[in-house]
Amino acid sequence: MAYALTDALMVRICRRSGAYASVVSERTTKGNIISETAMAAPSTDLHFVLLPLMAQGHMIPMVDIARILAQTGTTVTIITTPVNANRFKSVIERAIEAELNIQMLELQFPFAESGLPEGCETFDLLPSAAHIVNMLKAMKMFEEPFERMLQVLCPPPSCIISDGAFPWTADVAKRLNIPRLVFYGPGCFPFLCIHILNKTNILDEIKSNSEYFALPDLPDHIEVTKPQASGWGKGNRKETKEVFEQTQEAEKATFGIVVNSFEELEPMYVEAFAKAKDTKVWCIGPVSLCNKSFQDLAERGNKVVRSEHDCMEWLDSRELKSVVYVCLGSLSHASTEQAIELGLGLELSGIPFIWCVRQPREEFERWVSEEQYEERIKGRGVMIRGWAPQILILSHQAIGGFITHCGWNSTLEGICAGIPMVT
Repeated sequence: MAYALTDALMVRICRRSGAYASVVSERTTKGNIISETAMAAPSTDLHFVLLPLMAQGHMIPMVDIARILAQTGTTVTIITTPVNANRFKSVIERAIEAELNIQMLELQFPFAESGLPEGCETFDLLPSAAHIVNMLKAMKMFEEPFERMLQVLCPPPSCIISDGAFPWTADVAKRLNIPRLVFYGPGCFPFLCIHILNKTNILDEIKSNSEYFALPDLPDHIEVTKPQASGWGKGNRKETKEVFEQTQEAEKATFGIVVNSFEELEPMYVEAFAKAKDTKVWCIGPVSLCNKSFQDLAERGNKVVRSEHDCMEWLDSRELKSVVYVCLGSLSHASTEQAIELGLGLELSGIPFIWCVRQPREEFERWVSEEQYEERIKGRGVMIRGWAPQILILSHQAIGGFITHCGWNSTLEGICAGIPMVT
C-alpha cells in the first residue's frame, strides 16, 4: 500500500511541477513581491521522511521539496543536524504557521568520533577539502540514530527520501519495510554521464589529458577531456570511491529517483536516465518556485548578511535590466588572483553590479582594503559578503545578467527568473 500511495503522490507532484515549469517567471516591479501563503490540502496518512546532505546546494531544494509535499496534506519530517536545522528554522516556522504538517528533527553530530571541529556540520564550514573524508565518516555514523528516530515517529513513515550520498538508508528502508526514494539534485544529464562513465570504463582507454572524446550512448554528441570527467562520481579519494560504489549498489533497491529538474528542460536525458537506471524518475522541479513570500525568497538557504531591504532599495534606484549580479556559489572557491581580476573587470565595465563573495579569502580582503576597492565602486557596485537573497535579487526588474559558476540551483534560479547567464 505504501508503495502505491508513494507512486500516486509523486505523479501528482510531477504534474504540479509541470505547471511550475510552464510559467514564465514574473519579474518584480520596484522589488515588490506579492505575498502568497501556502495553504495545506486536506491531510492524508502519508508521512515522508527527508534526509538531505549537509550542504547548502542539497539542503535548500530538499527543504523546498518538504514544503511541496506538505502542501498536499502529507506529514513531512526533515532530519538533519543542529547547525543545518538552525539555518532553516524560520522557513519551517512559517510553513507551520501556514498550517503545513512539517517538522525538523535533529541528529547530534559526532564531532569527536569523526575528527571534525565543533560546529563543522556542513560542507561549506569545513576547514579544508582534506576534511571531506571526516565528513563522510560522520555521515556513516548517522545510520543507527536515524533508524531509531524512524521507529518512534508518529504516524509511522510511509516513505524515505534520502540524498544519494546516504546509501545506508537503503538498508534502513529494507529493515523497516519502507519505500525509499533517492534525491539527485543536479538534473538528469550529469547523472546519466556519471552512469555511462561507470558502466563503460571509457576513461581507462583515454591516454591523453588534452584529447577530447565523445561520451557514448548520449542523445547528443558531447565531448570532454579526461581531467574534466575524472572527478565525476567516484572522485579521486579512496573514501569517495567507496561511497560512490555503495551509492550505486543502494540504487538497485530504490523505489525511484527524485530530481530537481523538469522534463521540458532535458526531455531526452530524463528518458535516457530512467532507461539506464531501469527505475522510475520523477522530475519535480524547479522546486525553488514554491517560494512566494518576500521572507521565503529573502531567507532561502540562510540568513542574509546584508539586509535584503537594502539590496532591494539599491536595485529600485537602477534602470530596467541595467545591473549584473555576480555569485560563484557556496562551495566553489575562486583563487585570490581570479577574484581580483573579476573585481577589476567589473569596475572597468562601467556596468552597475551586485557581487556576492560567499567566503572571501584573507588575501583578497587585504587587496580590497589596500586598494580601497569598495570606495572606488561606491554608488555603482555593491559587495555582499556571505549569504545573499539570490532569488529575490534575480527576480528584480533591474537585473539584466547573471555571472554564475553554473551550479545547478543557480542555473535553475536564473532560468526561472528569465535572466541571461554567463560563466
